[in-house]
Parts: sequence; structure tokens; C-alpha cells
Amino acid sequence: MLPRVLLCGEIECVQDELKEMFHGIAEVIHLVSESRSHFLSSFGPDGPYEGTVALYRLDESSEFIGKFDAPLIHALADTSMVRWIAQSSSGYDAIDVQACKERGIMVSNTPGANEDATATATLYLMLSCLRHFSMAERSLRSGTWKTPCNSAQTHDVTGRTLGIFGLGRIGLRFARLAHAFPMRIVYFSRRKAESVPDWCEYVSSVEELCKQADVLSLHVPLNQSTAGMIGEKEIRTLRRGSVLLNTSRGRIVDQEAMIRALEDGHLSSVGLDVYPDEPHVDPRLLTFPQCALLPHVGGDSAESDRIRELQALRNLRAFVLGGVGEDVVSELETEIGNSTT
Repeated sequence: MLPRVLLCGEIECVQDELKEMFHGIAEVIHLVSESRSHFLSSFGPDGPYEGTVALYRLDESSEFIGKFDAPLIHALADTSMVRWIAQSSSGYDAIDVQACKERGIMVSNTPGANEDATATATLYLMLSCLRHFSMAERSLRSGTWKTPCNSAQTHDVTGRTLGIFGLGRIGLRFARLAHAFPMRIVYFSRRKAESVPDWCEYVSSVEELCKQADVLSLHVPLNQSTAGMIGEKEIRTLRRGSVLLNTSRGRIVDQEAMIRALEDGHLSSVGLDVYPDEPHVDPRLLTFPQCALLPHVGGDSAESDRIRELQALRNLRAFVLGGVGEDVVSELETEIGNSTT
């Protein structure tokens, strides 16, 4: 009997490649559970997921089985042979990685798969916030032409300072796009990045980044150290009239502090693709017409979706063939070699 790979989410773009990749090495099965309890009870003898050793996971599966929190991970380890979870996105905050580490389950993600899509979405948000393009389009569609747009409240991009928090693949791609205007680029990361252009200026702290930025853009993963990292102090350190962009994760920002800063004008605008409690959006954000708000679509495009699916499936295939996949999340890199099929 071949080992089984369970798809917790549908493959949309690479169905033919899926068949070829696992032909003769694993049986690919699909999620049929409509509840967490059914999911966890289905890995035993004669269950629909019996013999499953690895999972492909999309966030959309949370609708049926919830997030992969600690209780689910521990129950999965107790009732199944699953030892690899391939998250089909760069973000993996819906998986309790610490619980996976405790139970010997490895987790991979798809870094870089959507870097161009997310970077260009961030560029759109920046332009819209500075020039109020989102508000202008809404005024046209509503039949009011330019009302209530006011050019005196809009600003050119050229010559402004862009502060990037997290100069990873997406942050660097956005930096290259913004530098073309040109903009001055400053950044802060956990460590100074190697092999970056000379025009990317490193600063030693988030505080210093905020002091210098006209536009602050966030490109860090959500974890215990980054949750709420942009709070009242950081926002008030920004210059009055600054713009805040977030295409990373909503909970990196203290939403209450951000809204207060919009209310009193300390922030001129925010460009958001992510929110703390998706799909819920705080209705107060909708009262600021100058803000640009997207429904977490920044990383989505036909091209990035295809790359993401292939990358996640290749991680699964590598695990099935050799017991170790690729793109292991940073928190588990020291565990490589301890996973088994």
C-alpha cells in the first residue's frame, strides 16, 4: 500500500502536475470532513485518511476543521502517521509550530512564491494612499466626479523616504520597485541583510526606522515576537502625516493605536491588505475615505498561485521520497533529520 498524501484544500492550477509528481510513490486523497471531530477521527483503521503521512494545507480548510492549533496538532499526532504539513502560502501563523515541534511534525511553507504579487500590491497601496486614487475611483463610480477629493491633501512619491520593516524577498522586491521613482529606502530586519543594493540603508532599530520614514511598510511574519510590534509608541514615532502599509499580517499592528492615529491625523492614511480578525474588518476603518483597503488579495495572481501550489507539492514529494522535505519553516530548521515517515 502506497503512503497517502491528504489535500486539505483543492489544487486549482497544477492538477496535471499533481498526478505526475505522485504517480507510483503516493496516493493523493482529498479532504471530505466537514468538521474537526470527523477529521481527527478519520485517520484510524478503515477511515478515509488511513495511512496518511503528509498534508497539503490551504487556509481555506479552516472553515471545516479550524486552524491547526495545539489541540489539533496533538490529536493528529496521537491518531495518525502524519509527520509533514506543507502549508501552501508563505504565512503559516495558522499552524502551531511549537506543538508540531513537540510532536515531531515538520512544517514547510512557500517563501518567495508570491513575492512579486505581494510587492506590486504594496506598491498599489502606497500610491493610492499618497495620491488618494482609491477614493478618486470611488467618487467617479458614485457619480460625484472628483468630490470629495482634494489635491492639496495628496502627495507625490518621488523623494520620499520608504521604511521597510523586514527586508526579505517581498520587502526587497518592493524596495526595488519603489527605488525607481526614486525613493530613499531605509530598512530594519533582525540582522543586516547581505547582498542588497547599496541604496538600501540599514538602521539599527524599529524606532530609528519610524523616525526616518514617510511611509512605513511591514514585511515580517507573524509570531510571538512580532505580534503587536507596531504599537502606540512606534506609530507616534512616525512623522505626523505618515503612511502605514501592511500586507503581512494584521496582528503585527496594534489596530486600536492605528485607528486613534487616523482619527487625530497623525497618520494621513493606511494601506491594508490584512486584518487582525479576517474576514471581519473593523467598521471604523471604512470611515476614512483616504485609506486603501484590500480583502487579503495581495499575494493572489494566476502566476503566483501556480508557483505556490507547485512549491508546496514539491515539498511534500521530497518528504515522501526521502523523509525530509524542503522549505522548512525557520522555527523547525534545527529539527531536520529528526522527522521520519
